Amino acid sequence: MGQARLSEVLLRWFDDNQRDLPWRSSKEPYLIWLSEVILQQTQVSQGLPYFLKFQSKFPTVFDLALAKEQEVLKVWEGLGYYSRARNLHKTAIEVATNLKGVFPTNSQDLQKLPGIGIYTASAIASICYEEKVSVVDGNVYRVLSRYFGVDLAINETIGVKYFKALSQEILPNERIGDYNQALMEFGALMCTPKLPNCVECPVNSSCWANANKAVMDLPVKSKKVKVRNRYFNYLIFLNASLQTQIIKRSNGGIWQHLYEFPLIESEALLSIEALKEQASSQHNSQMKDNVVLINQAPIEHKLTHQHIFANFWLVKTDLLASNCVPLDEVDNYPLPQLIVRFLKNYGSQIR
Repeated sequence: MGQARLSEVLLRWFDDNQRDLPWRSSKEPYLIWLSEVILQQTQVSQGLPYFLKFQSKFPTVFDLALAKEQEVLKVWEGLGYYSRARNLHKTAIEVATNLKGVFPTNSQDLQKLPGIGIYTASAIASICYEEKVSVVDGNVYRVLSRYFGVDLAINETIGVKYFKALSQEILPNERIGDYNQALMEFGALMCTPKLPNCVECPVNSSCWANANKAVMDLPVKSKKVKVRNRYFNYLIFLNASLQTQIIKRSNGGIWQHLYEFPLIESEALLSIEALKEQASSQHNSQMKDNVVLINQAPIEHKLTHQHIFANFWLVKTDLLASNCVPLDEVDNYPLPQLIVRFLKNYGSQIR
């Protein structure tokens, strides 16, 4: 099957099988941009509710630009990779303030905006403006590696460059945006990672991996980066008025600009004696016998390259800093999902 034929088949398949997603009824750059940012490293089933929340709360780029960062992070809460939300807000401010609400119409200028890389820029430019640029995501890597029999690692520079060139080379001359979406949709619904539907695949007769019984061997990834274990000890200070202390993370790394309870990070989870010693020096707290471990087993939270084990300690005290908040208002702030889960499961025990 020729390259032109491949695009024709995928476009016909897309016309008949594409999912009914709200952003597909529009070529509005704001909505396409919003959907693409939300769906980075996120499945559609998880990202769709967030898109609808953002669309409802911030219907235009001006509404998003006028929001406070804390409000944006709260709507984003639970979606992970929070730098996406911070850049989303920065881009909205840039477009609303300096570009009068009009997004750039080509991929090169789009990449000048905060957090918009080549993938997102290509998606917006091709879908909204029919610019002849390819879009390469995990689905596209999978489809092209299997169809053409490419065993270059997709997480190494040489593989990334090869697939970008290949995907650009096989672009059709018309319906660029639809074709890019078709290729990604085909990978999401038909040429899936674990259970590809090779029997009903419309290009199975010309697929290299299918002919060579190598479907599950592609795409190729180099060895994973070693996962780092981290140990968090959260202190939930609580006074008689049921006020507590939360702190905004601003030291870079994970969860930047989200809020959390005072934290002691250690080489391993601490005993109550070790915790009291470190807390007294780090937080100037007179911790005596009023310390209780709330969760009996560490709460685990897995990130891409980090595995967090967390304990939460209730510390009843009359000595609270001036930035304390009522305990029942903590969840009004944007929080890491680890703390959201803790409050959901153990909140009733903090009294």
